[in-house]
Amino acid sequence: MHITALAGGTGAAKFLRGLTTAIPPEQVTVIGNTGDDTLIWGLHISPDLDTVTYALAGILDETKGWGVRGDSFRCLAAMAALGRDTWFNLGDRDLATHLLRTERLRAGESLSKVTEAIRRALGARCRILPATDSFVRTRVLTPQGWLGFQEFFVREKALLDVLDVIYDGADEARPAPGVVEAIAEARAVIVCPSNPITSIGPILAVPGIAEALTATRAKVVAISPIVGGAPVSGPAGKLMAAKGLPVSALGVAQLYSAWLDLLVLDTRDQALAPELLGLGVRPVVTDTIMTDRRREVALARAVVEALGS
Repeated sequence: MHITALAGGTGAAKFLRGLTTAIPPEQVTVIGNTGDDTLIWGLHISPDLDTVTYALAGILDETKGWGVRGDSFRCLAAMAALGRDTWFNLGDRDLATHLLRTERLRAGESLSKVTEAIRRALGARCRILPATDSFVRTRVLTPQGWLGFQEFFVREKALLDVLDVIYDGADEARPAPGVVEAIAEARAVIVCPSNPITSIGPILAVPGIAEALTATRAKVVAISPIVGGAPVSGPAGKLMAAKGLPVSALGVAQLYSAWLDLLVLDTRDQALAPELLGLGVRPVVTDTIMTDRRREVALARAVVEALGS
């Protein structure tokens, strides 16, 4: 069973770690979000791609949910001493990834090729594709004006009110090589439990990707990151509300309903099952909270079983 997964960062990393225990990692293609990408100290940072890659390579700092396990932060401290902004934490080993990416991008290589090189070097066995090699950036409108996603999420700690969200550059973007084919040729497509607005939204905003999901013969299943009317982590609820969506598994289904076959929702939300059926989406009810490796694997197996049925 070859599976293609649409992925953001932390929640996706946990699920994919479980999925690659349930099925061989060589049977998984990950399409990663690039809307969070940013420039820090002149370096091109791809937070979601890196989090997924580090997780699948077995080096992710699981306590933080980002970065490299056991990393040091001497460069960060030195930059602070030089008067530079240090609100975006970059570890010393993590910096090597960004230095390599920036160097190769400036030499004219595509983000796809650089992502593949990093994946191979770190030993991640899944195929990992950026959604696009084009410039697409998530921007959040707040009472202070428009902010890049990392400015809103990390610098401002997602505390500001959200008035709107856009995907700057998406209209002119194109799917990265292999993305549409990975969706068309998959046995199943899984939308990971990632923020629907700022992790999955930028992927879907790239022309051709939502159309590929609509056209594919594969079953498409999403895992709701909203449990009991609140996000498992992060500002997904605030962002969904800004887009006029219910902050619930039902809101996730409404956003994806044009191409979604199944929605995995937590046992606490099983009362929403009839409304999901009304949208033409089959509910799959299970425990979706991934607090340890055992639960990651259990959720992945439940999703694979649902796809098989």
